Amino acid sequence: MNRVSLFFLLSLALGLARAETDVEFSARARALHERIIALDTHLDTPANFSRPGWDIMDRHTYETDRSQVDYPRMVEGGLDGGFWAIFTAQGPRTPEGLAAARDKALIRAVEIREMVAKHSDKFELAFTSDDAARIHAAGKRIVYQSIENAYPIGKDISLVQTFYTLGVRMMSPAHTSNSDLADSATDANGPEWHGLSPLGKEFVAECNRLGIILDASHSADSVFDQMLELSKTPLILSHSGPKGANNHPRNIDDERIKKLAAKGGVIQINSLSAYLIPQPVIPERNAALAQLYAKFGLPAPQARAPGVPVGGAGRGGRGGRGGDMSAEQRDAFMKEMAELDKKYPVPQATFEDFMRHVNYALKLVGPEHVGFGADWDGGGGVEGMRDITGYPKVTERLLKEGYSEQDVANMWGGNVIRLLKAAEDYAKSQKKA
Repeated sequence: MNRVSLFFLLSLALGLARAETDVEFSARARALHERIIALDTHLDTPANFSRPGWDIMDRHTYETDRSQVDYPRMVEGGLDGGFWAIFTAQGPRTPEGLAAARDKALIRAVEIREMVAKHSDKFELAFTSDDAARIHAAGKRIVYQSIENAYPIGKDISLVQTFYTLGVRMMSPAHTSNSDLADSATDANGPEWHGLSPLGKEFVAECNRLGIILDASHSADSVFDQMLELSKTPLILSHSGPKGANNHPRNIDDERIKKLAAKGGVIQINSLSAYLIPQPVIPERNAALAQLYAKFGLPAPQARAPGVPVGGAGRGGRGGRGGDMSAEQRDAFMKEMAELDKKYPVPQATFEDFMRHVNYALKLVGPEHVGFGADWDGGGGVEGMRDITGYPKVTERLLKEGYSEQDVANMWGGNVIRLLKAAEDYAKSQKKA
């Protein structure tokens, strides 16, 4: 055998060995997902519950209806559940606007309960940190509830107790615009309160009293700073990213991530393209988006990544009238949205971009303070991971990079369960006092 042939055979053998290793990592990742409790801390999927004809027990596809989470795909993706968001887009801060926001949030909470009741053999509401393990052991999917944007609280702090009674265990004070409680990281008009409002500080204290995790995603840096100082329990960034990986106002800088971790908190990495990679502002695209939304009677959209449609996969549908659209209207909207995306394309993030953010945060603060909140059904998803079926790829990559199975288990669920336990323990201590 000559040297060329020997070299060829050795190269082939090494290639086969490498392929076998990849297969082994994939199988190990899949098996790990079956053992651990895998939670995503920001599921906007409840926005789909009011869509005509949409059922969480059916297997949908991102290509057909842009949804990203349903029961069959949860099983395939090894996702055991998470925090299902009660989202309300920021609107008028008038008595009428606040009452409407409150009612929308209450209706969404009812829709979550109705889904769980209808499929009680597959899903179960979770209220305490211990519930996750119990529900997982029973073979069901875990449904914690969260509030994204405390706009429904308005000026009535007693409503925090109302939503807690309904099962909410995580709350954020603001979304893309300033609220009565706090400044947003992205309000076009700039800061209003320079952090928390006086009512916002009461909100922090009330969440601590009840045992609700405080979520700083979407809030201004000044809000994060004040919440970190005032809160008696660790904070979470339920769907954010490191500013060092992409300098976007919605992301958070290294020093603040370190301070978050120093106080026991966790950053859950988001997968929305605009937060992962730089995206150009295209005025013509934004104007066309506004016209399209007006045509379908939807609230004017903010600048967004392409391909993010209404009703469960984008901001307009989650907070506006997207859930009221008929199947025919939705199909027509999606068709025109696809044409708009083709005419005014915007760069889309990839799975590698997502993992770059994950690894950046991991190197900064370690696996005890990093997790996943990909913003499914709210604009998240990247090329190569368009829905939750791609989650085992994340685990496979982490294992390949040398993280232990315990590290991975902490990232997928252990960290956020620890935060909920800390919130519960503090609330119990106050009751005893």
